[in-house]
Amino acid sequence: MSSDALSLFSYEILGLVGRGGAGPHDLLRMARRGRMLDWAGESQYYVEPKRLARLGYLEARKEPGKTRERTVYTLSEKGLQALRDWARTPAQVTPVKSEVLLRLLICDLVGEAPTRASIAALREDIADLQTRLDETEAGAENLPHRRKYLLMTVGFLRSLLALHLDLVDEVERELAAGDADGGGETS
Repeated sequence: MSSDALSLFSYEILGLVGRGGAGPHDLLRMARRGRMLDWAGESQYYVEPKRLARLGYLEARKEPGKTRERTVYTLSEKGLQALRDWARTPAQVTPVKSEVLLRLLICDLVGEAPTRASIAALREDIADLQTRLDETEAGAENLPHRRKYLLMTVGFLRSLLALHLDLVDEVERELAAGDADGGGETS
């Protein structure tokens, strides 16, 4: 991808900046709050807005902060047009980055018992994510211009969590008789 091309993350940043504007710390906080859509490294929430401003998709201004001046980005007309153009393209299924699926793919190398135990631990993580979705759903009332879209997103993410719970159940069932020593199979 060229240094001027927009990536899926670029569009995420443009969307998070939205109508009201946001600083890099705000962008990172928004992504981390929900956690399920936080898939970029922390530094990228600081680097990408600068790049998008350099390319004219965002406008930057300085505002007083708690301890020092901070940069706040707003969507430029070029950025809004980029979002409009991108929204007209066909959506695609994004490649899946999934720790749980990777653990299943290496199960023959590491053993069923540790795989079963590590995947069963997802229940606690899923409970935390469900709480965060509850908070997002409640907070949607404060964003009437985005409420409908946030609630559809929350609904999808709840279904995704339910799918993960189904997988945890299947792993516990299918690997119940797994090897006890934690090692992989040898041949």
